[in-house]
Amino acid sequence: MEKKEWYKNVYGHMMIDYYVDILREIRAERQKKLKSIKTRKEAERYQEYVLSAIKKAFPLPEVKLPLNPKTTGVLEQQGYRIEKILFESRPEFLVTGNLYIPDMLKKKVPGVLVPCGHAGIESKAYPLYQEVCIRLVKSGFVVFTYDPISQGERDQYCSISDEKDPLRINCCYAHNMMGKQLELLGDFFGAWRVWDGIRALDYLLSRDEVDKESVGITGNSGGGTLTTWLWALDDRLTIAAPSCFVTTFLANLENELPSDNEQCPPNVISAGLEQADFFIARAPRPVLFLGQRYDFFDIRGLQETYSDIKNFYRLYRAEDNVKMFIGNNIHGYFPDDQKEMLKFFCRHTGLKVYQGDAAPFVQKKEALWATKCGQVVPEVSKPVWEIISKMAKSIAENRKKMSDEKIVSVLKKILNINIPKAVPHYRVLRPFYMESDRYITCRYAVETESSIVSILYKKTTDIARANVFEVEKDIHLFIPHISAIEDMENEPMAGSVLSGSPLYALDVRGIGVSMPKNVEDFSDPYGYDYMLKAYGLMLGKPYLGQRVYDVLMVLNLLKEKGAKDIYLYGRGQGSLIALFAGVFYKDIKKVVLKNYPPSFYQWTQTPSVLWPDANFPPGVIKYTDIPELLGIMGKKVELLEPWGPGMEGIDGR
Repeated sequence: MEKKEWYKNVYGHMMIDYYVDILREIRAERQKKLKSIKTRKEAERYQEYVLSAIKKAFPLPEVKLPLNPKTTGVLEQQGYRIEKILFESRPEFLVTGNLYIPDMLKKKVPGVLVPCGHAGIESKAYPLYQEVCIRLVKSGFVVFTYDPISQGERDQYCSISDEKDPLRINCCYAHNMMGKQLELLGDFFGAWRVWDGIRALDYLLSRDEVDKESVGITGNSGGGTLTTWLWALDDRLTIAAPSCFVTTFLANLENELPSDNEQCPPNVISAGLEQADFFIARAPRPVLFLGQRYDFFDIRGLQETYSDIKNFYRLYRAEDNVKMFIGNNIHGYFPDDQKEMLKFFCRHTGLKVYQGDAAPFVQKKEALWATKCGQVVPEVSKPVWEIISKMAKSIAENRKKMSDEKIVSVLKKILNINIPKAVPHYRVLRPFYMESDRYITCRYAVETESSIVSILYKKTTDIARANVFEVEKDIHLFIPHISAIEDMENEPMAGSVLSGSPLYALDVRGIGVSMPKNVEDFSDPYGYDYMLKAYGLMLGKPYLGQRVYDVLMVLNLLKEKGAKDIYLYGRGQGSLIALFAGVFYKDIKKVVLKNYPPSFYQWTQTPSVLWPDANFPPGVIKYTDIPELLGIMGKKVELLEPWGPGMEGIDGR
């Protein structure tokens, strides 16, 4: 049998299709529920439910501390001025913003909050975002726009990395880095983004010029995200216009479009929600949905969202309060959308639409700086990674000691995993040769869950039995870092096992043959594995827990087939999967972990962690850590060559 490549990545769409099926079922149930709502009272009950579910996803601080705002400069313009503002959304955590104020105000006027999209280093100074603010202020609104975390003047990594570092040049990478570290603490980066927005709104409403009963919000892309989240979470907002964000979670998944960490609220999909529900929550307040025909956010999802909300508003007899406009551009807050937003806001506030151009009034980013050097961290603002480090230290120091049984019980909840008792069905697939005619590799597709197969390999010299599934009394099962085939061929630990007996290796879901095709870098912080992990989080099914479940099902199969003593090996990412499987499955003789992380806590004490997102159990540090899990297994665990946060050897190993 000639060695070929046909056995690699043959299940490349398995996980995407698995999630699509789940989301379609949830969508069907949601549509059925919406159609069943016939009265305003029923509509209000639905709103109460979605608001409750949304608030659970965003763990916000309970107390608002002083903003300590400062005006660091004023830029006089034709018909308005721009004040350069600094405030603290959290203690020593500075936010930079620009406040646009019309000249000659004789009374309070409506205010508008403009959260920025992912415009990187320009952020609030991005020309199109400046144009939005200029059109609004020239129409008579007081406008406040501010830099998001790791954008504009709020680069969180400027003091610890060079300008070419991905965390400096790609704000999405930076958001996802902070996001996965916060998840270890049971926090959500999206809640941090929302809190900045709430405190920015606090500042806007503190101004005497602003009518507190008339406050709008509009933003594009990532700013559209914040418009969506804040609309549901802050009752003070009275009118909204999200641009180039709103679609459906299902459309993004079907189109294989990853979203930033803050765009993936935990458990919202498992609660039966869609993006439309963030607006339904505040019906019948006026909302304008803005999109672009050539956007990467699917306008079919926007149209579905608009239809859902329009139908819901009919229950309030307020269909005119919800509108949609789709421009003829690519992704961005272009003038066509800007003008529609302006007309909508002016119609609902009584102000007169500014008919002129905005582009001539756009300023260079340096002119809009609220800081002296263009960055808050050098001006004594604490970076997020430093705050995370301090929070994690406090949590670890105050964590109550639990019994082994309690730790196991908590871990099941963290990973949302039920220890399976069932024995899975398996298929016997075509075997193949690997290094030479000496070995043959048998393949078995183990159906660990409906529409999920984990590929179990057996590398052996027993060629005569390659087309059946028989197991030995002593089983050596290897969980790889990224690919079972690669580790069976190249990993010394796997080779040493093979020298004594057949080697079993397992590709759990999303690893090896079910890794999406054409993945250049498995660890890409915005890649396929990240995207699948994000949907697992929104579904309340952590990806790590799903992978551990695959191992437990395979262990059940091996036991049922006659295995007596099982030796479990894990390398890299596989070491964490094997660790949790070893804690849950008492019948394992020995667990060998190579290239394992010494602790999750260590990942919170550094600015950058290269381990892929799927390896971060949500909230785990609040309850336990790897040393305690190793203690549960006692002498049956063997540790080899630990890896640090950068997936590199520790102490020269």
